[in-house]
Amino acid sequence: MAARRSSRFLRLFLYTAAGTSVGGGILYYSYRPRNIPGSDPAAVPPKFGPDGTIAPPRFPKVKSREDQIADLRRSGGIKQSLSGSKSSLSGLFGSSGTSQHGNAVDEKPYDLLIIGGGATGSGIALDAATRGLKVACVERDDFSSGTSSKSTKLVHGGVRYLEKAVWELDYNQYKLVKEALRERKYFLDTAPHLSSWLPIMLPIQKWWQAPYFWMGTKAYDFLAGSEGIESSYFLTKSKALEAFPMLKRNNVVGALVYYDGAHNDSRMNVSIAMTAALYGATVVNHLEVTGLEKDATGKLCGARVKDLVTEKNGNKAQEFTIRAKGIINATGPFTDSIRKMDDQTVDEIVAPSSGVHVILPGYYSPANMGLIDPKTSDGRVIFFLPWQGNTIAGTTDAPTEISQNPVAGEEEINWILSEIRGYLAPDINVRRGDVLAAWSGIRPLVRDPQAKNTESLVRNHLITVSDSGLLTCAGGKWTTYRQMAEEAVDEAIPQYRLETGPVKNAPHVSGTEMIDDAAPLDGTCQTHQVRLIGAHGYSKTLFINLIQHFGVETDVAKHLTESYGDRAWTVAALSSPTEKRFPARGVRISPLYPFVDGEVRYAVRHEYAQTAVDVLARRTRLAFLNAQAALEALPTVIDLMAEELKWDSKRKELEWKDTVQFLASMGLAKSKLSVTRKDVENGKAGEYDEHERKLYSRHDRPADTIESDSKFQSGENPMIGEDSPANK
Repeated sequence: MAARRSSRFLRLFLYTAAGTSVGGGILYYSYRPRNIPGSDPAAVPPKFGPDGTIAPPRFPKVKSREDQIADLRRSGGIKQSLSGSKSSLSGLFGSSGTSQHGNAVDEKPYDLLIIGGGATGSGIALDAATRGLKVACVERDDFSSGTSSKSTKLVHGGVRYLEKAVWELDYNQYKLVKEALRERKYFLDTAPHLSSWLPIMLPIQKWWQAPYFWMGTKAYDFLAGSEGIESSYFLTKSKALEAFPMLKRNNVVGALVYYDGAHNDSRMNVSIAMTAALYGATVVNHLEVTGLEKDATGKLCGARVKDLVTEKNGNKAQEFTIRAKGIINATGPFTDSIRKMDDQTVDEIVAPSSGVHVILPGYYSPANMGLIDPKTSDGRVIFFLPWQGNTIAGTTDAPTEISQNPVAGEEEINWILSEIRGYLAPDINVRRGDVLAAWSGIRPLVRDPQAKNTESLVRNHLITVSDSGLLTCAGGKWTTYRQMAEEAVDEAIPQYRLETGPVKNAPHVSGTEMIDDAAPLDGTCQTHQVRLIGAHGYSKTLFINLIQHFGVETDVAKHLTESYGDRAWTVAALSSPTEKRFPARGVRISPLYPFVDGEVRYAVRHEYAQTAVDVLARRTRLAFLNAQAALEALPTVIDLMAEELKWDSKRKELEWKDTVQFLASMGLAKSKLSVTRKDVENGKAGEYDEHERKLYSRHDRPADTIESDSKFQSGENPMIGEDSPANK
């Protein structure tokens, strides 16, 4: 009897101990101390002089765009003078030759020529350059000019993909989520100034949804493992409304909050390209590939290109040839156009899908909390996120035609606004006029040409090699750009018989010798730990040093450090004095946003900006944040760029026309397409007719003076009529 009692007591004790251990383990896992990327002190802290003043760092410069083009020219343009023993191949890749201008040419062709300067193409260039390969990357328009600048600005594994993986028992979906969660962590490690953690709220409308969403978010946390940062948590109705006061009260019983990453997509893309250039890659924008070159055996050996900037300046662009052992096609939605340059008979593999986003004023969402609607009226997912001081909402997903600057349709814009109204409090009037910008990005979904069912789309990216040796990397998403680049280079090395090795004469990207950036570069892929330009000296408090040294405004200083990292020192130094006591430096190009003139100069001198659109859309983000404000800033931007690039009046006029046309694809009112520079400078750009006022104006038409506030007796005010709406 006593033995049975002691046995029962022992079992009870063991169960209690086991339960306590499991519960304690879960609690520790959920609330364990974690190192948040970006919260660390700067790897290279600022230096202070004996008198306490800050000594700004000095950074290595990338080659100028002209020097990069000269390098490309040196790789090709050989006049072959074949004799006896020289074959056509040795004439092309041989050890001697002269250029078309009679100069000696570089003996070695490029190991890789990458066509496309979006996230994937720039990522491949950085990966290959840091493996010791000789790399060229050319882009017809600008870095991130296509899909890479028109994303939802999230760096995420994809909660909805995880849900599909579970319900459909789809291992490929699971693998995609796992891969993306790992890459999410690398984003925050290598570019903490351009990416950050963002809490995202999942509103719960029915009590039965609470355990379902809780299990989903906890599974997401668990899958992230050490790549995660903060654990998801539950909010009661009152706490949910406190965190997101714009929510509809009678529609919420609580909320789950989980964490994902957010980033500044085009600035990330430009930083990847410029980092590749620092590591020795030849990176050039506004250089169009007009044809592909093949040797006598039918294998690709180069490409013909021309400089579109030369044409913009009113001169005829001369085509020249870039020699390369291997060519990689990373052109996103335009993948098939390059594939058809190689082989006209190939079937198209890109199934373009349009994703529309709208930008609303910042008061539509909290500054540090996003929202996801997991099931809209037609079953799609919509995000509602704070971004750059405004609110971004999207996205749609519909088949579309491929075009360079697609336009967001009114039907898609109104659908997004309708879905937003369903979540927000009824006293918040969601109006079409609150849409500050709207754009459409083309997502290049791809079909596997080797698959039996060529109609089915691959969920991840696709890497294929044609018979002539064109390697195509397509599909995927922003979050996995680094992994895509790694796999593409892994495929290219044996395909083109390339030899990797340690990087010689690696630059000190940080501007100091405190960090040896070449140390890990042993010839293998190391991009998961290669810090991008601006990351080394960045910290959450860097903006304070900027204010103290240059006397810039607080919001400007925060913006510069979060957009350029430690290169904010250079941007601030390039900013004009204001002739005021404070701020001492930094003349804004728009009074509504913290973008300053130094950014325009920096973009031209250090980031290859060649057009006003390059600056307004992708170096700063003004065109994406507010199309009307971008139009009003255009005269200033053109004048600043004209000083730097020595534009004549014809080029300035061309820039005006091209930029206004581009802003039409960003949601600018149609009546503004004919606006002149003089109209903008005279303040007439904000005038609308009655129809457009209802569509684009952010506020009601100003009423007359209220009669009760008038100094005149009733009926005697010459400025107010009896029928004035102010008195009704």
